[in-house]
Amino acid sequence: MRLRFLNIKRLFFSGLLCISFACNANAQTNSSNFKVIGFYTAKSDPAHISFVHEANKWFPHMGERYNFTYDSTDDWNNLNAAFLSHYQVVIFLDTRPEDSLQRLAFQNYMENGGAWMGFHFSAFALTPSDYPMNWHWYHDQFLGSGSYVSNTWRPTSAILRVEDELHPVTKDLPSTFKSAPNEWYRWENDLRKNPDINILVSIDSSSFPLGTGPKQSEIWHSGYYPVVWTNRNYRMVYFNIGHNDMDYEHKYDSTNKTLSSTFSSKWQNKMIINALLWLGRK
Repeated sequence: MRLRFLNIKRLFFSGLLCISFACNANAQTNSSNFKVIGFYTAKSDPAHISFVHEANKWFPHMGERYNFTYDSTDDWNNLNAAFLSHYQVVIFLDTRPEDSLQRLAFQNYMENGGAWMGFHFSAFALTPSDYPMNWHWYHDQFLGSGSYVSNTWRPTSAILRVEDELHPVTKDLPSTFKSAPNEWYRWENDLRKNPDINILVSIDSSSFPLGTGPKQSEIWHSGYYPVVWTNRNYRMVYFNIGHNDMDYEHKYDSTNKTLSSTFSSKWQNKMIINALLWLGRK
């Protein structure tokens, strides 16, 4: 009788331990929740506006699935230390800050352990233009790409090649995969020569010719073009994606109809989520 009592007692305490372990595991899962803030402008190019609207719907949906909270704002004055202290990841969806105090706040955020994800036009800089090459830290040191040089046209899909299969951003991706349609950028600096830059994904040579013109300079036939990279000195990832195809031919007698979706590629989506989870969960 005593032996049976001891066995029941052991089972009881074992059950308590299991419950305790489950509660701790659940607490650890909940603690992995992180907050993301997306900054955007969405006022000029209809393709960039289309992408911003799409992203601001897609990220909250992904947040429900992967346990993060997504907010967005078009008020760049929120790029300050007090506001950023509430977020673990900052996303630039289509532009960059222009105000010197906003730029300084972002640099301080990144240099003190903040995380950042940027898309397409957020890396654009060209003198002369509305976005001149006037932020050396961001374009030359942080991104490493320098000034914008040229792009393909019209927005088309490309075959992308994984350059670093061991990085968390490229985890479980095939060696090559098809992207969503995009306008592809070429940069001033050769990122392969920068020891701080780790190129994760580039355009595969099977994509050539890339672009349809009408200008011959807008059709790429060869070359090396990084698409996704990170800077080893910061917690950051840049994606040269985020330009939807639009009904440009009928833009004056239509409502700027969107002809493609940046989030239409299964593997591209996985890469973005991989990156966000890597940035958000230290």
